[in-house]
Amino acid sequence: MRCGAIGLALGVWLVAGCSSAYYRKSADRAVYGILGEKETALYGRTNDLHIDTAYSARDPKEIPAPEIIADRARAGQQTVSLEDALRLAVELNRQYQLRKETVYLTALTLTGDRRDFARQPVALLNTALVRDSDKSAGGNAAGQLSVSQLLKNGGTVSASLVSDVLRYFSLTSDPQRSILNTLSLKFTQPLLRGAGVEIVAENLKQSERDVIYALRSFGQYQKTFAVEVVTTYFRLLQRKDAVRNSYENYLNLIKARERAEALAKDRLPAFQADQARQDELRAKSTYIASVEQYRSELDQFKVTLGLPIGTAIHLADASLKTLIGAGLIPVPLTAESGYELAVQLRPDLLNEIDQFEDSKRKITVAANALQPGLTFIADGSLASGTTDYARFDLHRFRGSAGLGLDLPVDRLLQRNVYRTATIRFERQLRALAAALDTARDSVRQSLRTLAVVRQNYVIQRNALELAVKRVESAELLLQAGRAQIRDQLEAQTALVLAQNAVTQAVVDYHAARWKLLLDTGRLQIDGERWWLQPQEPPASFIAPVDPAAKAASQDVVPPDKLFGP
Repeated sequence: MRCGAIGLALGVWLVAGCSSAYYRKSADRAVYGILGEKETALYGRTNDLHIDTAYSARDPKEIPAPEIIADRARAGQQTVSLEDALRLAVELNRQYQLRKETVYLTALTLTGDRRDFARQPVALLNTALVRDSDKSAGGNAAGQLSVSQLLKNGGTVSASLVSDVLRYFSLTSDPQRSILNTLSLKFTQPLLRGAGVEIVAENLKQSERDVIYALRSFGQYQKTFAVEVVTTYFRLLQRKDAVRNSYENYLNLIKARERAEALAKDRLPAFQADQARQDELRAKSTYIASVEQYRSELDQFKVTLGLPIGTAIHLADASLKTLIGAGLIPVPLTAESGYELAVQLRPDLLNEIDQFEDSKRKITVAANALQPGLTFIADGSLASGTTDYARFDLHRFRGSAGLGLDLPVDRLLQRNVYRTATIRFERQLRALAAALDTARDSVRQSLRTLAVVRQNYVIQRNALELAVKRVESAELLLQAGRAQIRDQLEAQTALVLAQNAVTQAVVDYHAARWKLLLDTGRLQIDGERWWLQPQEPPASFIAPVDPAAKAASQDVVPPDKLFGP
C-alpha cells in the first residue's frame, strides 16, 4: 500500500503541476518550431508568423462583452499613410488573422502525426480497498509503466512493467502481503497489408506536405491581400481627387451662372442663363453624391483595416502624386514567358502540382489495404517472486513467436476506398489541368488589360490637354460674343471628366501591373514601397521590345483584321 500511496501522490502532483497555460505554451513552441523549419526550407528565411492578438494573454472569463462593444464604439481620428494602412490591415484584419490561424492549426495537426512515430510512455495506477463479510479488509494497488513505438515500416515495439501489490488484513491472522512485478516485451511486424514506409508513414508525409501547402497558400494570400489594400488606398485617393474636381467644377459653374445672368440683361438670351443655372444645380448634386460615395468607400476601408467605424481617418494625398510621378512602369513579359514564370513561381500552382502527386500515392495506399493481413508477432515476459519482488526469476520467463493471418474475405469497404482513390486521382488531374489553363488565361488577360489601360492613359492625357484648351477658348469666345454659354458649360464639364479620367487611368494601370505580377508569381511585397518597384522578371524571361509591335498596339484594330476570315 505504501508504494501505491506514493505513486498516487506523484500522479496527482504531476497533473496539478501541468496547467493549461503550460500546454498552451508547449503547443506554441512545437508549432512555431515547425513553421520556422518549413518556412526556412521554402523561402530561406522565416516570416516569424504568430497568431497572438491583444486578447491572447488574457483569461477569456475576464473579457466581458461590454468591453468589446465599447471598443468598437470608439471614436477618434488619425492620418493613415499607405504604409500605416498595410501595417494596420496585417495587425487587425479579421480575415488575415483567420488565415494565420489556419496555418497554425495545420502545423498543430502535424505535431499529432509526428507523435505517432515517437516513443509513447504510459503510466497507470489503480488502487482499491476491499472489505469482506468476515470483517477482514484488504487493499491492492496495480501500477503499469510502459513505452511503445511505431516504426515507419509498420512494426511496433513495446515494453511494459506491471506491478501488483496486495495487502490483506484479518482479525484472525497476521496481515499478508503479495507483490508481483512483470516485465514484458512485444514486437509486431506486418508483412503484407500495412507494411512498408510508403504505406505506414503516408499520413505523416501528407501532414508534412499539408503544412507546406498551408504556408504557400498563406504566402499567396499575403500578396493578394497587400495588393487589395494598396489598390483600395489608391482608389480612395482617386475618389478624393474626383471630389475635389467636382467641387472645383461646381464653383466654376457658379461663376458661369453669375456671368450668364449678368450678360442676360442686355447681351444674352434669358434661356442661356437658365441653362447655366441648370448646370450649376447638376454640378451641386454630383458633388454631394461624390462626397457620399467617398465616405461610404472609406467606411468599408476601415473594416478592412480593422478600425472602429467611428474613427475618422485621413489619407495621405502625397502617395497619389508619387504614383503619378512614377509614370507607367513597364512589365517586359509576353503571354508565353509570363505563363512559364507562373508555373515555376505561383504558390497555388505549385500546390496543385504537388497535390496531383499526392493523389497518386493515395491509390497505392488504398491498394495495399486490399491485401491479406500477415503479421509476425513475438513477445516475452519475465516475472518476479512474490516475496523478493525486486529480483526477477529467470525460471518464470515466457516467450512466444508466430504469425497471424487475416484473409481478405470481406473487403467491400477497402474496395470502395480504393475505387474512390482512383476517381479522386482523375479529379485532381482535371483540377491541375484547369488550374494551369486558368493561370495561362489570367496572364493573357492581365497583359491585354495592361496594354489597354496604357493606351487609354495616352488617350486621356491627350483629351485633358484638349479640354484645357477648349475651356480657355470658350471663355474668350464668350467674352467676344462669338460663343454661347452652352459652349462654356460643355467645355467645363469635359474638363472635369478628363481630369478624373487621367487619374483613373494611372491607378488602373498600376492596379493591372500589380495583378500581372501576382498572376506570374513575381510580386514581392517585402521591399520598401514595393508598389513602385519595377520588379522585373529574370533576364531569361524578359521579352525584347519590338518597335513595330509597340506602335501597332497604339493603333485601333479594324474588325476585319481582328476577327479574321
